[in-house]
Amino acid sequence: MDVDRLHRRRRRWKERLMTVLIYLSVLVALLPLFSILIYVAIKGIGALNWDFFVRLPGPVGDPHAGMANAIVGTLELLLVAAAVGLPIGILAGIYLAEFGGHGLFSNSVRFLADVLSGVPSIVIGIFAYALMVLPVKHFSGWSGGVALGIMMIPVVTRTTEELIRMVPRSLREAGLALGVPRWRVTVSIVLRTAAGGLTTGAMLALARVAGETAPLLFTAFGNRYWHRSLNEPVAALTLQIYQYAISAFEDWQRQAWGAAFVLIIMVLILNILARLGTRSKFSTQQE
Repeated sequence: MDVDRLHRRRRRWKERLMTVLIYLSVLVALLPLFSILIYVAIKGIGALNWDFFVRLPGPVGDPHAGMANAIVGTLELLLVAAAVGLPIGILAGIYLAEFGGHGLFSNSVRFLADVLSGVPSIVIGIFAYALMVLPVKHFSGWSGGVALGIMMIPVVTRTTEELIRMVPRSLREAGLALGVPRWRVTVSIVLRTAAGGLTTGAMLALARVAGETAPLLFTAFGNRYWHRSLNEPVAALTLQIYQYAISAFEDWQRQAWGAAFVLIIMVLILNILARLGTRSKFSTQQE
């Protein structure tokens, strides 16, 4: 009895120790995130006012200068990137998970996706510059959006593949047993089941490219005025942050912190909306 009691006591202490270590690990993982958020908020919230969101950039010392064109430009670039990266990435992930198997071509696609996800963003910017800027002899928002979309493809592809593989095989077999074509099972059953994860993966991919600067230096280039179309240089928050942060003017550096805070808030809102939309969708399906 004493030996059994000693073993139980040791197991309880090990369990408590591992629980404490788990909570400490979570705290250590979250501490850098909250530190960055708090620091950027402290440094940048003082630069935010109504003019910041509705006015164009101005000269040094202008109290009414803003970044309205950069905010709109960032949203437009993200829309173009989503239009390029999401369809290609999702379709590639569906192919790898449902139809590709582990053949030579499928393994090659997986390998290339992994390689592309590790390519430096500046290299993708140079590629987009050679593909879309040099032939037409001018920078454009289209080239910037395509560069960001290319960066999204490997992330969306691998995320989609893994999430679709997590869908129980019994759901597929039930649809096929009813005589439903395989493509219809994939669209109506598999994708709907994995929709929540796919939405989250898409938001994560958008959040990753939202903070990229290097590709836009070679493509969108930046603009201190309103752009009339995406066929000309387009302003972006990351470009404004880069230009203002390396300047010697304290006023511009303060606005750079404000732009960084706005960019973080934009990414946070996208993720919150995605979670809320997914949750309401699943609640409706369950009812």
